[in-house]
Amino acid sequence: MNQNDAPRSKFAGARCLVTGGAGFIAGHLTAGLLDAGAEVVLVDEQPLAPDATWNERAQLSARPDAAERHPEFHQLSVGSEEFRQFFKGAGEFDFIFHLAARAYAAGSVETPVLDFTANLVATLDLLELMRATRSTAKLAFASSAAVYGNPAKLPIDEPDVTVPVSPYGVSKLAAERYVAVYAQLYGLRAASLRLFSVYGPRQPKQVVYDLFRKLRDTPHELVVLGDGSQVRDLVYVADVARAFMVVAADGRSDGFAYNVASGVSTSTAELAQQIIEAQGLDAAIRFTGVTRPGDPERWLGSCAPLAAINGAPRHSLRDGLRATAAWFNAVNAEQMQEAVS
Repeated sequence: MNQNDAPRSKFAGARCLVTGGAGFIAGHLTAGLLDAGAEVVLVDEQPLAPDATWNERAQLSARPDAAERHPEFHQLSVGSEEFRQFFKGAGEFDFIFHLAARAYAAGSVETPVLDFTANLVATLDLLELMRATRSTAKLAFASSAAVYGNPAKLPIDEPDVTVPVSPYGVSKLAAERYVAVYAQLYGLRAASLRLFSVYGPRQPKQVVYDLFRKLRDTPHELVVLGDGSQVRDLVYVADVARAFMVVAADGRSDGFAYNVASGVSTSTAELAQQIIEAQGLDAAIRFTGVTRPGDPERWLGSCAPLAAINGAPRHSLRDGLRATAAWFNAVNAEQMQEAVS
């Protein structure tokens, strides 16, 4: 992640808390924060992988001491009593990045109560902790474009109507509204980021990873959900990590929700073809005609407010898929060699 034009000076020496710190986006965000000279504390209910993204990227950093910089890690669940005690005793943070969540719309259809607890109750608990401790930290909350549901128009702007079609979208919308109310009533400094379809190296699920995996398993035929007409706005993970830093440093503090989108529409048919090309294969595409419940049909976002603070995404889909393919092939080298030969 190139941080040359991110607000690096505002993170030098800053104490940053990242919840969901063992996750995909958090790993890339942590790499950027460490590279900017921040002190990073990670919290996650899952253990931290030994080959975490931030550790890998530190080797490529421009900072001479980057390889020696490590975040502090606590295996805790946000919303638990153990987390409350940790937060109260941790001292003041300058920035809090709240990424802990169950980030899967289709899964929320099967387990809506778990989604409610992980996404809304835990977020409310964090806000209450910030209020009780009179925290002056700037909170950047990871919301989702799922709050829009099936939009009435494209591209989607932040003031557009929000009608979620999944329990996941409902929990994210409710959580970001709590973020805004706590900012406006109690003076917390906070903003939300409505993430569109994030993809990139080290992502363990979702549509881009699933298509790479399917192509690895059946290199002559790529099976794709739907009929190929479903449209997504795919945004590269390095751009998302940078957006978190920009919003935390220079974004509004009154609970405003920023779209984080590429502004480019890509159909599932186009995405499947680009992934086949990125892998250098000649595979046929077969559409199932069936979509997952809770998935909107068409997404395309506008991110003018984010662009106004120099946070607009900059990676093209082609470049992002090449980087993702390089990572995927490196961890699946033996099977990919068999597919090409």
